[in-house]
Amino acid sequence: MNIGFKYKTILISVISGIAVLGSLFFSEYLKLPPCNLCWYQRIFLYPIPIISIVAYRTNDLLFNFYTGILSFIGLLFAAYHTYIQNNQYNSMFCSISSESCTTIHYELFGFVTIPFLSFITFLSIFLISVLKEREYSY
Repeated sequence: MNIGFKYKTILISVISGIAVLGSLFFSEYLKLPPCNLCWYQRIFLYPIPIISIVAYRTNDLLFNFYTGILSFIGLLFAAYHTYIQNNQYNSMFCSISSESCTTIHYELFGFVTIPFLSFITFLSIFLISVLKEREYSY
């Protein structure tokens, strides 16, 4: 097994696992209702830890493709969500939900919101997925 592949799968599973637990913490423990865009982002985030664990165990070389596609689509949703939240723009995605996508439920350091955390997570996973592994010989 390529050592770079091994570390990539572990790193992606840790990042995505923390993000999944964080999203569940916000919605289930803190009772912050997710908006429609949050649900779309969860659709693309939740399979990533499972895919990365399975890829680690089976040495699936298509792992980068799977996580790259999922994280790229999630990144687009997170970027759009961050944009409309920062500009208080009404979105077509959130018009059918009772929860507004522009509501800021949580803010850290004056600029880090839940959609921004999602953006950073998806960006990290995407960049790790597209990085070429190096072949190490020991």
